[in-house]
Amino acid sequence: MKVSYSMERKDFFKILLSRQETKPVAAAIPALTSTLKKYKGKWDEQAVVHFLKHTMFGAKPADVAFFKKKNLKKAVAIMLSNAALTTTSPINSYSNDKIEDEQVPLGSTWVNATNVNGKINYRRRNSYKQWWIGLMINQDRSITEKMVLFWHNHFATETNIAENPVYCYRYNLLLQQHAVGNFKTLVKAMTTDLCMLRYLNGYANTKKAPDENYGRELQELFTVGKGPGSHYTEADVKAAARVLTGSKIDNKTFTYSFEHNRHDETDKQFSAFYNNTIIKGRAGEDGANELDDLLEMIFAQEETAKFICRKLYRFFVFYQIDDATEQDIILPLSKILQKNNFEIKPVLQTLLSSQHFFEASLRGTNIKSPADFCIGLMREFNVSLFPGSDLIAEYSVWEFVHNQAATMQQNIGDPPNVAGWPAYYQQPQYYKLWINSDTLPRRNQLSDRLLGYGFTAKNGNKINIDTIAYALALPHPEDPDALISDSIELLYTVQLPAAEKEHIKSNILLSNLQGEAANHYWSNAWQTLIEKPDDAVNKKEVMNKLKNLYKYLMNRPEYQVY
Repeated sequence: MKVSYSMERKDFFKILLSRQETKPVAAAIPALTSTLKKYKGKWDEQAVVHFLKHTMFGAKPADVAFFKKKNLKKAVAIMLSNAALTTTSPINSYSNDKIEDEQVPLGSTWVNATNVNGKINYRRRNSYKQWWIGLMINQDRSITEKMVLFWHNHFATETNIAENPVYCYRYNLLLQQHAVGNFKTLVKAMTTDLCMLRYLNGYANTKKAPDENYGRELQELFTVGKGPGSHYTEADVKAAARVLTGSKIDNKTFTYSFEHNRHDETDKQFSAFYNNTIIKGRAGEDGANELDDLLEMIFAQEETAKFICRKLYRFFVFYQIDDATEQDIILPLSKILQKNNFEIKPVLQTLLSSQHFFEASLRGTNIKSPADFCIGLMREFNVSLFPGSDLIAEYSVWEFVHNQAATMQQNIGDPPNVAGWPAYYQQPQYYKLWINSDTLPRRNQLSDRLLGYGFTAKNGNKINIDTIAYALALPHPEDPDALISDSIELLYTVQLPAAEKEHIKSNILLSNLQGEAANHYWSNAWQTLIEKPDDAVNKKEVMNKLKNLYKYLMNRPEYQVY
C-alpha cells in the first residue's frame, strides 16, 4: 500500500516549532483504505513494534521477541487478559531529618493510615504518583497500564483537589480493576468513588443545595459527550444532579454512604433527547437505586457507545476521525459495544486485530505523549533500577521520571482540569499540542542526559542507558549496518531509506569512515569488546560511538512519534 501524507514529518516538526505557533497546523491525514476485517498481513518485527507501542509504554526488545513468536490472535488475547491487581502499594519514601510521618515508618505503606495532616498528605500524594510511575515502568505484558492512563484522562481527577492520598490510591485500583471490563459498571463505580466525589463535589450534592458538577460531567465528558448526536439539555443536567443527591463521605473511616434524608425523592423529568424519560423518585434507602435508572437511560442512547469508541480510537489509533472513519470504524465498534452490554474487551479485540489498526499510513502518525516518551524510553532501553532491593532509591527514580513528564506538560495524577489533557481532545491540533519550543528540547535533554551523566538515585547509584547492553541484545551488533537497521526497527514505527541509514553509519556511528573500511573498523572494535572486555580504551571508544548513535536516533522526529 502506498503511504500518503499531506506533509513530511520533518516539515511537520519545523512548522510546529516555528514562530507562527499561534496558527493551527493542518493535520497530516493518511489515505486510508482498510476496514475492521482481520489483519492478514505479516506479523513481523515492524508489526509487533507498532502493536506494542500503541498498547504498552514503549516496545522493549524482550517483549518484541516474546510477541513475535506468537500470532496476532494470541498476542491480542495476552494483551487483553485481565491482569491481576497490583500487589504493591505506595510507601513512605519521604521521611528524613526534617520531616517525619509519625504514623508510618520509612519504607512502610501509608494506604491504611487514617491520620490527616496537610504536609504529610502532600508527601503521600507525591509518593502515590511515584508508585504509579513504577507500575507503568514495570508493567506486565498487558494493556492494563495503558488503559489506566486512558481512563485517568477520561474520568479525570486531580490529587491536589481530591487531597486525601488514600482516595487517590483507591481510584487507581478502581481503574486497574475495570481497565478492560464493563464501561457501564465502571461509570457506576466511579460515581460513588471517594476521589471522584471529592473532586466534583458529589459529597456536597443534597436536596437542599443540588450541586450540578458531576451530573454535568457525567453526560458531557463521561458518557454521551458533545458529539454530533448528543443533544442533552441544561434541564437534563439539573435533573441528573437531583438524582445523584445523597452521597456522603466519612472522612474518619474513609467510606462512602448514601443518606436518604439528603436525597431528593421527587420525580425527575428529562428531555426529548432521553425520550422524555421520568425517573421516579424513590424514598428511603431505595433512593440510591435512582442511579441505576439514570445510567440505564443514558446507556440506552446510541451516542454513548459512539462517544467512548471515538475516545478509544483517538487514544489507540489516530486522532482525526473523518466521515469515512466514523461510518466504517466508529459505528461498527459502537455496535459491538452495545451488543456486548458495554464490555470494553470485545471492542479492543476487534480494533487491535483489524486491518485498519495495522494500516501502513497510520504508523508514525501520533506524537508520543510525555508518558509514552519518558516511560517508553526507560522501558525500551531497560534503564537499570533497583527492584525489590532498595525501594527508597527506586522511588527517587520514579519521582525523576514523573517530574520529567510533568515538565513536558503531562503531570500524571494531576491533569489540568476535568476534561483531561487537551492533546487528547482539543481540535484541530490534538497530539501536536505535546510539542512546542519548550517541550521538544526537554525530550532531547532527557534522552541526552540518560545517555550521559544520568540521574543519581537516593542511594548514590547512577542510572543511565547502557548502550553496550542494548546493542548486545541485538542479533548482529558486530555488523554496523545490521546494528543500525535493527535499532531503527525497535525504536521507530517507520523505516528509513537506505541512503539515510548509510549516512547514519558513516557520519554518526563511525566518524566519517566509508565503505568496507567502516565495516571492518566496527567489527574489529566489537570483537575486541567481546574478547577483551577489560580493554578500557576500546570499551570507551565503542560506548561513545554507541552513545552518538542512540542520541542521534532519539533526537530525530521519528522517535517522537509512534
